[in-house]
Amino acid sequence: MFIDSTGRAYSLPAHTLPSARGQGEPLSGRLDPPDGARFAGVLLGEPEDLWLIVTDAGYGFSVRLKELHSRNRAGKAVLKLTTGALVLPPVAIPHDAAACVALVNSEGRLLLLAAREVPELPRGKGNKLFGIPTRKAESREETLVAMTVLAGTQSLLVSSGERQMTLKPADLKDYAGERAQRGALLPRGWRTVEAIAAVD
Repeated sequence: MFIDSTGRAYSLPAHTLPSARGQGEPLSGRLDPPDGARFAGVLLGEPEDLWLIVTDAGYGFSVRLKELHSRNRAGKAVLKLTTGALVLPPVAIPHDAAACVALVNSEGRLLLLAAREVPELPRGKGNKLFGIPTRKAESREETLVAMTVLAGTQSLLVSSGERQMTLKPADLKDYAGERAQRGALLPRGWRTVEAIAAVD
């Protein structure tokens, strides 16, 4: 499965893709995304697997992989975007009752919330997961820059430029909150975040 920057999902059987020996081929040769769209992420797994899809305006939901299936070259509309918003790369949600969603905005604020607080939907706009004011989101003055999902015992790796910092579960308690809150500021010098990732 693929999702593009406009929130449309597409399906291609994995066995039909070129082997690693070649140079590959453009997805646009097999799919018909809208003009100007770019592919935002790849989703691979079992039909019942849950994935988190979120826009950089702070809205999102979890969805079963089977709900994204489409026989259409033009895909199917899954995630409804608010004005100016883009889709962040989707992340698989582990089978762990203690799983947490980590969200970081462009001001260096980190919010952790329980994955079970995220609604499961087949399609739509989703719920506000991170509290970005509508005006700032539409003008892109403030956006979400990264998100991931942690299993209960995992740490969070924060990348800022060439530097990396690991926040262990005990450190992450300072950033825990509820849906639509704004989290807490990361330490000085770590507020320009380029990526976050779950690590064991």
